[in-house]
Amino acid sequence: MNIYVSVDMEGITGLPDHTFVDSAKHNYERSRRIMTNEANAIIRSAFENGANKVLVNDSHSKMNNLLVEDIHPEADLITGDLKPLSMVQSIDSTFDGAIFAGYHARAGQPGVMSHSMIFGVRNMYINDVAIGELGFNAYVAGYFGVPVIMVAGDDGACREAKALIPGIVTAAVKQSISRSAVQTLHPTKAHALLEETTSEAIAKQHTIQPLVPPENPILRIEFNNYGQAEWAALMPGCEIEAGTTIVKYEAKDIIEAYRAMLVMIELALQTKFC
Repeated sequence: MNIYVSVDMEGITGLPDHTFVDSAKHNYERSRRIMTNEANAIIRSAFENGANKVLVNDSHSKMNNLLVEDIHPEADLITGDLKPLSMVQSIDSTFDGAIFAGYHARAGQPGVMSHSMIFGVRNMYINDVAIGELGFNAYVAGYFGVPVIMVAGDDGACREAKALIPGIVTAAVKQSISRSAVQTLHPTKAHALLEETTSEAIAKQHTIQPLVPPENPILRIEFNNYGQAEWAALMPGCEIEAGTTIVKYEAKDIIEAYRAMLVMIELALQTKFC
């Protein structure tokens, strides 16, 4: 049994605001240790419950946050930020299930540090389905026939996961009071919860279906300002929907849509906040 683990940071236990997830801020180094220990709780339980292989993908910001010297020695780690499939790099049909840890709610929804990839995105859609990072990543996993069997993060991420994926196991390690305040478990209790839910998710894996993406999906990204939309629309095949800040791209499959999204948001970042 092979298990894939994508680890973001905003949904990690105890982290309430950007000073914990921005590498230039004073709380970041503490957060790296908390994040690594949380990943290890999931990895440890996966191996204890029959996994032969666990592949962990660091999925936050520059994607080099997890402390390689402290990660579980039996897990393989993907680290670094130039990856064609970003938060789900190297997932494929050889995996029996995927676990998303440290995840957060999509842009515009209640939840700690809620956003979708960058803070310049207001909404993302595949056809008419509003999605965030969690949903987009689950679609890519589903393209390879891999079910997302567990999501861990704040309560907003867990609600989003349950709405998208029937039967999924979730672990809310903190409850959002606002977008920058939480009521959180102590890390020791969070580790126990994560170990328990990982065990439950692996036991239920055959009852949870992959989130199968549509064929020839239409990707639509709504940006916060028109300048961001203009930059994103420079990518060949994109167009701005008249009277909006929505950029549309018609893809041949979800992989192309995902890579298009990565390029569009990188282009949009050229506008910054001007």
